[in-house]
Amino acid sequence: FHGTKLSIREIHWGLVPDMGISETLPPLIGADRAKLLTYSGQIISGEEAGRLGLVTQVADDPQARALELAQEIAGRSPDAVRAAKRLIDSAWAGAPQLALETGLQVGLIGSPNQIAAAVAAFSGEPAQFADPE
Repeated sequence: FHGTKLSIREIHWGLVPDMGISETLPPLIGADRAKLLTYSGQIISGEEAGRLGLVTQVADDPQARALELAQEIAGRSPDAVRAAKRLIDSAWAGAPQLALETGLQVGLIGSPNQIAAAVAAFSGEPAQFADPE
């Protein structure tokens, strides 16, 4: 994990976070921290991600720890593991938030300000954004 860096980078490209992060992130770290990381695109270390609760575990040898954990879970009743997964997954609202994410992302992709953000990200020059209507 040493040297690991994390970021909610979509803002760098003029986009909003997707793949469910808008629903899953605020309960993990609070709305204020979720907004800070989302709006800024700030890059944080693996250690900071651990302190914030963004990662489940931090390990010096992540692959070995993952294999150890997988072996432990594989030794449990597969019916109980499946049922527990369904139970926990059903606690998320899911569909409405994901639909909103998708709609917002579709509206941003290819828009003048999204293209300006991407051009700026590639060129290193400041973006020239148009005022939103």
